Amino acid sequence: MPTTTTAKRVTAADVARSLGISRATVGFVLNDTPGQKISDATRDRVIAEARRLGYRANNAARALASGRSRIVLLVMPDWPLDHNLRTNLDEASLALDEAGYSLVTMTPHAGGKAQPLWETLNPDVVMGLTPFTREQIARFRAAGVEHIVPDIPLEDGTALDDLSDGPAQQVRHLVERGRTRLALAGPSDPRLADLRELRRSIARAEIERTPGIELVASADLDAASATERLHEFLEAGADAIVAYNDDVAAWLLGAALRSGIDIPGRVGIVGHDDTPVASLIVPSLTTVRIDIAGLGRFFAQMALNAADGAPVPTDRPRATSEIIARETT
Repeated sequence: MPTTTTAKRVTAADVARSLGISRATVGFVLNDTPGQKISDATRDRVIAEARRLGYRANNAARALASGRSRIVLLVMPDWPLDHNLRTNLDEASLALDEAGYSLVTMTPHAGGKAQPLWETLNPDVVMGLTPFTREQIARFRAAGVEHIVPDIPLEDGTALDDLSDGPAQQVRHLVERGRTRLALAGPSDPRLADLRELRRSIARAEIERTPGIELVASADLDAASATERLHEFLEAGADAIVAYNDDVAAWLLGAALRSGIDIPGRVGIVGHDDTPVASLIVPSLTTVRIDIAGLGRFFAQMALNAADGAPVPTDRPRATSEIIARETT
């Protein structure tokens, strides 16, 4: 019967034995221990031999010795993973990787049975895109998490805030195009309720302070109900629609095209987020582009400061936004 063998893990002692130098010297080099006077030539020899032998650091042992896992756990709200959110996560992950940390994400679900990752990974930092509840913070603390960002409970007055004045820019753009009777269209996805109401309130406030402009309808929709909602908007007299995002705008645009409704002649539509679909559909979609390139790296810096015990930056970069005028307005 054939037997299987398990390759022995190459250790720092193996590297030291191969080079004929002390285990301590090899350890200092491989662990990049500060304060040690080791020549560049010896350092290069150790690194080259470690690579040749296939040495890999024992991260579990290193974490145990240092008290750090080098993991940042991002606890996500139960939101759809849209274009802007993916961009933020990519930037944060890259910035943390450059600092020697791994970004791990998880989304707790109501009634979920999986053991929370903050109990199994021993993360150095637990972060949230939105404020945690007092109960969540208590669970993190009970699992031994020392660093939580943000650590001010939701009940203490913190609130979700929008990244830009994009909804107000949607309204201003339509007014500049001569539209006076506006409808607000949001997604019916319950996971987006808070963000939907936030954007809607910004757009509504802009309408209320603009003379001669009227909000004639406001409704939520999905792909299946877009045609019905569109006809309701038109029956209310809307000559333009402010859509929560490009998905909602695209659903309405598709409904209009299938119904033979002229866009933008009968009704203008403006989306939000400038996702790839906005420039690909015909007619192409007017939308709001948000520059959030620095936001993901800001989140990463918050995590790194927390892990190092440094003050967490609070002056979050303000996203800039601009209207990208295309064919639907």
